[in-house]
This record gives sequence, structure tokens and C-alpha cells, in this order.
Amino acid sequence: MIIKFNKPFFASSLLLFSIEICIAAFITKGFIRHTFGDYLVVILMYCAIRSFIKTKPLIIALVVLIIAFGVEFLQLYNLLDYLNLRDNKLAVIVLGSTFEISDLIAYSLGIITIFLIDIKINYQWKP
Repeated sequence: MIIKFNKPFFASSLLLFSIEICIAAFITKGFIRHTFGDYLVVILMYCAIRSFIKTKPLIIALVVLIIAFGVEFLQLYNLLDYLNLRDNKLAVIVLGSTFEISDLIAYSLGIITIFLIDIKINYQWKP
């Protein structure tokens, strides 16, 4: 693992963060809010980590997936209630409030997508 700034991944993470803010602020229900946002959030996390850490893409993908699954399973056990944050809108947006199997599927598909893109871009045929 090497600390090294990566401009394309940093720019991608800023763009994805902006999209996630727009989804959170302007879309209250439906596929975009409940599924596509989850799909994008793991891509955002991957890009953010990849912006500063150079290591094998598989390691970053697994770390992000473990974090996402961990947060989702904490929702199953009502983490917001234990932390007394159920009424905190930002905490509800960031940590989520309900456990959904579809979220786990969205996280998995998002990680597979960004992992394959990263592999394709950075590990093409090198003479």
C-alpha cells in the first residue's frame, strides 16, 4: 500500500459525491433514491480511497464491500436507536435506517462495476 494522489479517481469521487447529494436532497422515493444511490455510494467510496491509496484494486473493493455490508447489517440491529440518532436527518441519510437485501445486491453490483472498470483502465495490455 502506497499513499499516492490519483487525480482521475479524485475527480470521479467529487462528481459522485455531488450526484449523491443531489439524490439525497431532491429525490425522496423510487429506484434512484433507494437502489441506484446505494449502487453509486460504493463506487464513490472506492474512488475516494483510490484517490489517495495505491494498492491492488481487489483489496480496495473488498474493504469497501465489507464496510457497506457492515453498515447495512448494523441497520438490522437499529444502530440509529442505540446511538440516539434516529431524529438526526444527516445520520439517517449517511447510515440509513432500514435493512434491505436489495441494498446488499446494489452494493455488490456497484463494487463489481467499479472493480471491472478499474481493471480495464489500469491493467490493460502493457508493452
